[in-house]
Amino acid sequence: METNTLLSFENLIDAVGGSLIGSKSSSFCFSSAAIDSRKCVKNSLFVPLIGSVQNGHIYIRQALESGASVVFVANSELSENKANFENLAKEFNATFIAVENTMTALQKAAKRYVEQFPSLIKIGVTGSSGKTTTKEIIASVLSQKYSVVTNEGNLNSETGLPLSVFKIRAEHEVGIFEMGMNRRGEISEIASVLFPSIAVITNIGTAHIGILGTQDAIAEEKKMIFSNFSENCIGFVPENDKYASFLQKVKKGRIEKYGIKSNRKIREVSSSGLDGTTFEYDGVFIRFPVPGKHNFSNALAAISVAEYLHLSTAEIKKGLESVKTIFGRSQIYRGEKTLVHDCYNANPDSMESAITFCDDLEWKGKKIYVLGDMLELGEKSKALHAELGTKAAKSKADYVIFFGGEMKNAYLACKDKKRSFWSDKIEDISEELGTAVCNGDLVLLKASKGMELWRAADALNIKLGGHA
Repeated sequence: METNTLLSFENLIDAVGGSLIGSKSSSFCFSSAAIDSRKCVKNSLFVPLIGSVQNGHIYIRQALESGASVVFVANSELSENKANFENLAKEFNATFIAVENTMTALQKAAKRYVEQFPSLIKIGVTGSSGKTTTKEIIASVLSQKYSVVTNEGNLNSETGLPLSVFKIRAEHEVGIFEMGMNRRGEISEIASVLFPSIAVITNIGTAHIGILGTQDAIAEEKKMIFSNFSENCIGFVPENDKYASFLQKVKKGRIEKYGIKSNRKIREVSSSGLDGTTFEYDGVFIRFPVPGKHNFSNALAAISVAEYLHLSTAEIKKGLESVKTIFGRSQIYRGEKTLVHDCYNANPDSMESAITFCDDLEWKGKKIYVLGDMLELGEKSKALHAELGTKAAKSKADYVIFFGGEMKNAYLACKDKKRSFWSDKIEDISEELGTAVCNGDLVLLKASKGMELWRAADALNIKLGGHA
């Protein structure tokens, strides 16, 4: 293998079933991968994707100028541009490889790369909500014993997962990667890149129901994380999920339930409100700092994985108590006003969890819930937002503020039953929030990431950490 390259030229071209365009670079090497030309650095593999709006091939020169040294080119682009590609390869001393489909080639290259680490313990995490948090909790616990690598943020898609696995290095003992999906078949596709030997499903909810149509279809899709299991693989599913029995039926490997009932070592579970959950595990007192019943469930998944990998009670305790929240995920800001900031993602299930969590808090001041659009719900969006409005009306909020075009449906379902406000302009939301909130009040901000609802925190004179 050439110095510092993630895959040799021969290995790469074999993995992707590609062919060389022009001549191979005299110093073939790639040490990272990117699908965005702006994120290319020295010795990047640039993978231009062809989408419904953009064709990444038009950014190949920019990628090369940023340092890309290897470029995939779709065969469909060759007939008109082959000479141009050959000239670019020569000009930048880069290697161009023709492939049938650039995204598929990225996945195949990533799969071949992962195969270079046969001793790596590979863990996959999927579910309708809680994937990133669960991944981070598992990583915090397992890092007490192992050298761990994870995907950054929620790089969990058909392209995000392959890009993430290129961060695996020889010193890593465990790789923990979340797997999301935006279309049918995507979980199976990316599971075939990683081949996890341990897999966790956080829940089967209604996120992406606009894509798959039914909750049954979502369960079938999420279950595909077990699709490459051999007899020595293990999966973990939540004991209280209505699909638990369905998820346990697999051809190979075994699937175990996790939860309070499934783990006899767990006792004396008590909510500490905004401070998280306290409980006894194997005779040891643990303070888990991430608030909410749903997040405690994610911690129970991490405990099951840790037990399977023979971590000690002390390691599990230290890992759970060391968990840090991620920007926009159950973050608590305390001061004259208290903010629950949960704007990383939103779907009907996570919305209900956030509302239930805030409802359960004993609070002397007012409770004000600011709810923004839940994206990617498809044709069911109107009905699901209206349903949320009905739930908000029954909540313990003193005032509900709705933000976004879709949330107008929630507002209409709520407005006659509870004091509420709606606008699709963030300026209006901020102004209303600034007027309505007094010292001692609790504010919940909950919306899909794309709504950028975190901007409204300025009205509370609360400065949030760097946003992703």
